[in-house]
Order: sequence, then structure tokens, then C-alpha cells
Amino acid sequence: MKLLIHGRNLEITQAISDYTRDKLSRAVAKFEGLISEANVHLSVARNPSVQQQTAEVTVFANGAIIRAEERSENLYASIDLVSSKLSRQLRRYKERIRDHHRAEGNRSSGDNAPGAVLNGSSEAIARLDEQGQSRPALPTPAVRRKYFAMPPMTLDQAITQLELVDHDFYVFRDREDKQIRVVYRRNHGGYGVIEPRS
Repeated sequence: MKLLIHGRNLEITQAISDYTRDKLSRAVAKFEGLISEANVHLSVARNPSVQQQTAEVTVFANGAIIRAEERSENLYASIDLVSSKLSRQLRRYKERIRDHHRAEGNRSSGDNAPGAVLNGSSEAIARLDEQGQSRPALPTPAVRRKYFAMPPMTLDQAITQLELVDHDFYVFRDREDKQIRVVYRRNHGGYGVIEPRS
């Protein structure tokens, strides 16, 4: 498994790197065959009065993206918490794959990988400054663009992905009519779907 560790507002020391590698290796040990890459982002709040340290892990498993994030006052505690959360999410993902295989018979692993892979890129536009030098200009600060592959999937697969990425909503292309839909978590439990009116 390829493991990338990034730090924001902190230096990644050898001790932090070793601790993170050890904890994540234990968390994913039973799922090693599923995972191709893991990205870890460790950050410390800039405001010294706010003692918030965050550990965020994104794992790429058979085309699915599994994301976990935890915050606490201690970076090592955040790493422990996110490792436990990731392990639970991977176990749930593996159980769903197994249940899916039992329900529909044996299929290749590529057919049941309903995830969308984020490229994480933002669109930069070149513009000239006062000295005539070209420099990148980002889109309006309130707008962040993400581009990702959107293979067709069923509503059940989209709900599974929603739970794995740990967000409030998930955008997907419906397998039946190829329309873009949004599945979201309702405040009082359950899920909702936003779809275009024909």
C-alpha cells in the first residue's frame, strides 16, 4: 500500500510519520488486498487559542474512496481515533462487497467498484500582474471545483459510497437513465434523493 503523509501548519517529524504508519498499518492489515493507496493529512489549527488537531485519511480501495476524519486536542489521539474509524468503515465496506456477491452471484471485482475517484484539481487561469508577469489566478474564493469520474451506479451503490466518504451528500449518475442525482442524509434519519424533473 502506498502511504502519503502531508502536514498543514506543522512539520511531519519522523516520530509522527512512524506513529501514523504504524497505526494505519494495523487498521488496514485485514484489508491489505483491497487498498492501493492512502493519503493522510495532519493539521493543526492556526489560531493558538483553538487547540484543534485534525487527522484525515482517504483510502482508495478497489475504485471506491473511503474517507475518515477526526479532531481532538492531541494529534496522536486524532491519529488513534481516525485509525479506528477507518478500520470500522473498511470492515463495513468489505461486508457489503461480500453480501453483494452472495446476493447476485460471483462477479468480477471491477464490476462492483461503484466509486468515484476524485482528481482534486482546481481550475487555474493565468493573468498578468502589474509587471507583465504571468501568474496563476484561482477562481472566486467562495468556489471550489472538484472533477471526478462518475460511472453509472444504482441508488444502493450511491448510498454505500455516501456512507464510505463520510459526507452529507453524494452526487452520482443513475445507471437506468444516466441522469445526475444527489443522495443525501436526512436530519431525522434515512436518505433523500434530488433528481432533475423531466
